Amino acid sequence: MNEQRNHPFRDSSQDRETASHIPVTPQTQAPSYRLAFADEDFMCRDELRPVRLQLELLKPEMGMNEAGVNSTIVLFGGARIPEPANKGSAKTETLAELSKYYEEARRFARIMTERSLENGGTDDVIVTGGGPGVMEAGNRGAMEAGGKSVGLNIVLPHEQAPNTYVTPELCYNFHYFAIRKMHFLMRASAITVFPGGFGTLDETFEALTLIQTGRMARVPFLLFGRSFWEKIINWDALADAGTISPEDLELFRFVETAEEAVAALDNWEGKGEKRGAIPGR
Repeated sequence: MNEQRNHPFRDSSQDRETASHIPVTPQTQAPSYRLAFADEDFMCRDELRPVRLQLELLKPEMGMNEAGVNSTIVLFGGARIPEPANKGSAKTETLAELSKYYEEARRFARIMTERSLENGGTDDVIVTGGGPGVMEAGNRGAMEAGGKSVGLNIVLPHEQAPNTYVTPELCYNFHYFAIRKMHFLMRASAITVFPGGFGTLDETFEALTLIQTGRMARVPFLLFGRSFWEKIINWDALADAGTISPEDLELFRFVETAEEAVAALDNWEGKGEKRGAIPGR
């Protein structure tokens, strides 16, 4: 709930409302006369980029605080993975086969949300990118459990809208990928990654890098679908080449099903230690 503080000054929203009823003159219609914070053209200028970055960090942070979201379980995964009932529309045989992970993501989110609700529903809240595919499955499972979930959508050149399962008051839209990725990790108590494309790989390796370098507290990190991940990434080759340390391969585990994932979270070494990202703090 957004609580207004008592102070002696006139509220900015009141001035914004007053400004919409002023007489129409050449002076009042000039762009220079607009209130700076209500001037969209001004706010979109290149020089205002630092302000926009700050606003994208603040708005979701304040909204999730007000909604009581203390910690989250992150679901990364491909937007193109279809629901099993629609796998016939998949563009490739591989995508059709990967449709099983839609159901695993949905069931995993449902189980974790049910457990969260047993403890007040403010910890281990499901967060996804808010789009289709695996993201939709995660938000859907949370809704089916009767809980809330977060969707961190982003404006893309092609038309995209949030999936209909995101909790409306926890549905956010971003311009900056970097700020969006910070919000994925700032409350993370666990990270789960399902098969996906460039976006999923980007999110996966950024999170692993933050953990590897100590910029983020170590949290349970699960990769769904060993055969997929080992086919596209030769993890052992990285260690053999010396570009990562052998112990870096212990930062994550492979799982296949929702039940395996839940068991892995429950038995993760270090469970109960301080969680969450500390990028820039």
